[in-house]
Amino acid sequence: MTKYDKQSQKEVEKAVREYKEGKLTMGSNTNKKVTSQKQAVAIGLSKARQKGSKAPKP
Repeated sequence: MTKYDKQSQKEVEKAVREYKEGKLTMGSNTNKKVTSQKQAVAIGLSKARQKGSKAPKP
């Protein structure tokens, strides 16, 4: 994970941790659980981009 800055790394780690606990959902208005770790990483990067950190686009 060296290609992301510190804030992006923290967001991805947080999303993956929530995924492993079964608490990560796909969107703010849905109750569907995330089903893969790749989805969790994508959600973490998306949240990091929203906060203004440097992360590559999908």
